[in-house]
Amino acid sequence: MPNNQKKTPFRSPQADSRRTTGRRSGPAERASAPVARPEPEVMAPAPERPRRPPADLGKRERHMVAPAKPERLQKLLAQSGVGSRREMETLIAEGRVNVNGETATLGQSASPGDRVKVNGRLVNLKFSNRLPRVILYHKPEGEIVSRDDPDHRPSVFTSLPRLSGARWVAVGRLDFNTSGLLLFTTSGELANRLMHPRYQLVREYAVRVLGDLGVEAQQRLLDGVELEDGLAQFSTFQDAGGDGANHWYRVSLFEGRNREVRRMFEAVGVTVSRLMRVRYGPFVLPPNLKRGQVQELDDAVVGKLMTEFGLEAPARAPVKRRPR
Repeated sequence: MPNNQKKTPFRSPQADSRRTTGRRSGPAERASAPVARPEPEVMAPAPERPRRPPADLGKRERHMVAPAKPERLQKLLAQSGVGSRREMETLIAEGRVNVNGETATLGQSASPGDRVKVNGRLVNLKFSNRLPRVILYHKPEGEIVSRDDPDHRPSVFTSLPRLSGARWVAVGRLDFNTSGLLLFTTSGELANRLMHPRYQLVREYAVRVLGDLGVEAQQRLLDGVELEDGLAQFSTFQDAGGDGANHWYRVSLFEGRNREVRRMFEAVGVTVSRLMRVRYGPFVLPPNLKRGQVQELDDAVVGKLMTEFGLEAPARAPVKRRPR
């Protein structure tokens, strides 16, 4: 059996991205120059100058967008980051959504300028003429994938970039003691597609166990072991080496039940001492992405992703920025 002295016995290819960020720092304040008072004498009016575009349109507003069209309310709320489309349908059926002061109904559409409230709170609508944002996050151990934790443990959401009028939706979850790749998007509909079982997106993990795992036990994990919530099996199982009492394996499966990987190894009599997700569908954990950092996907990658999952990707024309 080969020995491997590295703590993590593999390297993952780098995902397409446009930036890697840690914590953001605020811009420096600019002092304005004093304005001179005009002379009291009568002056000829200055000719009107044509308005010029602002110097910087902002990171998410540097592209032109097509005029928005009316869209189904549940779809619109999902892509605005409120929740999945199914959750939005439930809220509408329960009468917890209103449009322009009137209770919404299933199948209703909303247009730009409509005031939509969910549970009494105004929603900043994101129509299909805008691409959603998608980020990769390297989750460290000791963070929970939840905004509401009764034990007040550290949350992954405090490490993500701040949003105005939207929120990050997690694509799946990782346990409190599990590290690795997590995806977030501002589109609840895209998040729902990425999690839906019919798309069969692979989840790949690096697993360190205490002690060695026999060939028979490995085959059981490939054939399937019975858990309290049904049969579970790995799609692939590779020996990744190790030394001493710790041994690494690399496994993959096509579902994400709660603590599934840990429970599967416990079913064959071994304990997982470290677990890290290194791949989710087409995305791998970039080797240069440190724990607690995020990496945002480029618009071209997001557009391709939406097309592959049957969502309409808006066409954008770049806006020429004025030289500084």
